[in-house]
Amino acid sequence: MEQEELLLRIGGILNKLRLPYIITGGIAVVVWGRPRFTADIDFVVELVPEKINQFLSELRKIDKKIYVSEGAVHDAIRRGGEFNVIHPSSGAKIDFWILKNDPFDQSRIKRRVSKMIAGKRLYLCSPEDLILIKLQWFRKTKSTRQLEDIESVIAIQKKLDWKYIKRWAILQKTEKFLKLALKKGK
Repeated sequence: MEQEELLLRIGGILNKLRLPYIITGGIAVVVWGRPRFTADIDFVVELVPEKINQFLSELRKIDKKIYVSEGAVHDAIRRGGEFNVIHPSSGAKIDFWILKNDPFDQSRIKRRVSKMIAGKRLYLCSPEDLILIKLQWFRKTKSTRQLEDIESVIAIQKKLDWKYIKRWAILQKTEKFLKLALKKGK
């Protein structure tokens, strides 16, 4: 199974179960910026305990050998963290980040963008929120990949909401990294 098919299947599961989500990370960079290799698929999802069994059951319909730890799912929900799913036949890793009840996560789930991809409706983070989350990751990791992704999105997306980006960059204390990305992109 190719990464795109896996993305479509998982997006379909989340849509079927009416679990609010956004696709972020490298996949979102490919949509909003320039194509690049990504080894995993990243979702931010509002997964509630009552839906865990349905969610796991649907995942296992993709492939009976799919690996996911039910304990890790419960733990991620409890602590507002993440859990991973491994698709063994393709070797793909899917990261599920639990939606937090903080102002930024709530804003980005409300601002999600509906896109038709290969005939399926999927929800992506907005390009502005992708820039903002990449700024947060750059602050944590200092990985130049994050800045390259930001520059890519800025270069391709000509109508960004700069007021929104600058306001959140100040709130999340990443404005100096935004200035760095803008400077490098010139």
